[in-house]
Amino acid sequence: MVNETSGRQMHISRLKLNNFRNIKEADLLFCQNINCFVGANGVGKTNILDAIYYLSFCKSYFNILDANNISYGESFFAINGFYEMALDSKEHFSASMKKGEKKLFRFSDKEYTKLSEHIGKVPLVMITPLDERLIIGGSESRRRFVDSVISQADSIYLHNVIAYNKALEQKNSLLRKYSFGTMPTNCDSLDIWDEQLLRYGLLIYEKRKEFLLDFSPLFEFYYNYISSKKEKVSLSYKTNVYQQTFASMILSSRQRDLILTYSTIGVHKDDLNMSMEGYEIKKQASQGQQKSFLLALKLAQFEYLYKQRGIKPILLLDDVFDKLDAQRVSQLINLVGTERFGQVFITDTQQGRVEEIFENTQIEHKLFAVSEGGINEQ
Repeated sequence: MVNETSGRQMHISRLKLNNFRNIKEADLLFCQNINCFVGANGVGKTNILDAIYYLSFCKSYFNILDANNISYGESFFAINGFYEMALDSKEHFSASMKKGEKKLFRFSDKEYTKLSEHIGKVPLVMITPLDERLIIGGSESRRRFVDSVISQADSIYLHNVIAYNKALEQKNSLLRKYSFGTMPTNCDSLDIWDEQLLRYGLLIYEKRKEFLLDFSPLFEFYYNYISSKKEKVSLSYKTNVYQQTFASMILSSRQRDLILTYSTIGVHKDDLNMSMEGYEIKKQASQGQQKSFLLALKLAQFEYLYKQRGIKPILLLDDVFDKLDAQRVSQLINLVGTERFGQVFITDTQQGRVEEIFENTQIEHKLFAVSEGGINEQ
């Protein structure tokens, strides 16, 4: 595991928001350790975290359409983040969008030509109730999780995933056209896209396999820490891609693909098997155990990125205390409050619970009360 005092510290010192979701205007100063936002549901606590997430990934964690992030009745939104980076440098990242126009993302007032160039510059891990889909949802959520983790540490991997998905989209488009009879079947055209799927698919397969070897021990460590070793858990990689047979499998699946009108073989079908005591977690585990499993996945993501980049990611914990018993809550806060972690942001509906958590600790923290009237530091 990571040495608690090692690694370069990065943090966001100031966040300015204009017309982002239900936050008309805010100008917030943060501490380097734990920052807590407390208030009733629906007042905007999660939107603050989502704005910080936006500055790392050039998109919202919750809204697919960027225009949906503009406050009701307004014509634009703007997010400005001021960061204290590694090696004492200071950087300014901003995201903005006007209705009817494309979004703009800037680094030190210079606009990016490709948003993918930004991914990984401000490493970040977010945990929200929506992440339950990693446990109980379909394989797409788990593939997206794996791809997101690796991409923050490896820009070449991100390029390969983008190229693979473009080839997959083109092949599936051809398969649909053949099926609808809008064009005659052309095997040469399918061969072109199959070659792309083979080329990038093998690179993705090898990287995912390598990733899981590094990631699984980190995950097991954090689950054991949170649960006090009450249950044995494991992760494994499920795929229909194998180095020696991938090419022949793609070719032999062509007739089936033509019938079904989509590609049935490839890394876009991969999954992450999650088990507890040898059983599938979504079928056997309690809600508390599932929540602990999820937290362990995300904390392992934090440490994996730290080990790969040498910079502590920002950690966002949105409403994570629900369904956890007092012991697991205490274990979690005592962990993320140490120098092992960097800057942390937490939301909760109960101010008293948050105050009690920090009452008997020396952990540096700031508390913000969020209401319909605004955001006020306590």
